[in-house]
Amino acid sequence: MSRQITPLLGNSQKLDGGSMFGNCPRAVWSRWLPPDEEGRVPLACRAMLVDDDGRKILFETGIGAFFEPKLRARYGVVEDEHVLLASLAAIGLSDADIDVVVLSHMHFDHAGGLLAAWEEGAANRLLFPKAQFVVGKDAFARSKAPHPRDRASFIPGLPELLEATGRLEIVDGEDSAVLGAGYRFHYSDGHTPGLLLTEVATDEGPVVFVSDLIPGRPWMHVPISMGYDRFPELLIDEKRGLLEDLLAREGSVFFTHDPDVAQARVHQDAKGRFSGVSP
Repeated sequence: MSRQITPLLGNSQKLDGGSMFGNCPRAVWSRWLPPDEEGRVPLACRAMLVDDDGRKILFETGIGAFFEPKLRARYGVVEDEHVLLASLAAIGLSDADIDVVVLSHMHFDHAGGLLAAWEEGAANRLLFPKAQFVVGKDAFARSKAPHPRDRASFIPGLPELLEATGRLEIVDGEDSAVLGAGYRFHYSDGHTPGLLLTEVATDEGPVVFVSDLIPGRPWMHVPISMGYDRFPELLIDEKRGLLEDLLAREGSVFFTHDPDVAQARVHQDAKGRFSGVSP
């Protein structure tokens, strides 16, 4: 096999640390991610690019720059330009070169980068003109009919823009006709229904894009969850199961929100605590 993984940074965020760490005390989480004067912690919105024998597969697009200035400030988006497009340009690519975009779910900090940067008076415009889009059945359904608790996490009209392309694959199982061999899906419902976690087979072992199941290294510790999670206890059980499986297979995880580290091999210490070790 010949699959090369490249981390690509998108727009970064600063979000409330208490929300990001759920019921974990500030005295503990502030040692992992020191907050600013407003109690916000730094977060990446990182995409994973897989070059599969020339085919360019992008896992998520980050938050992008689609928000108007007022909402950009509310949600702690740091940059006003579309950083993911700049990251692609830095390696000689554009959104038009991407063959497949895989979305773990449709929350705006994972799918907002599908859209062009905000312009006053302009409607949302979809990027990636040649790409096929892959999203899980339950996650896509949630985006079209959100619960009041998470309605603000979705971008109105984005599901319809994806459907209108005729290039959308909605998956409901371990495999994707678009992705083909070498990729399989794990699912999680603890953060949001049908969170799609893609496992990529590589020469160095399996790599799973863990999305919001494990946003970054601090959340590798099994009891740690986010205030945004729909069912924290379920998420913790799902996380433990996936980490045990990857540990047995010498696998790695790819983080979307860790501000410093993109990928880490699953490790467990003598006390049973999981962590991520840089490869």
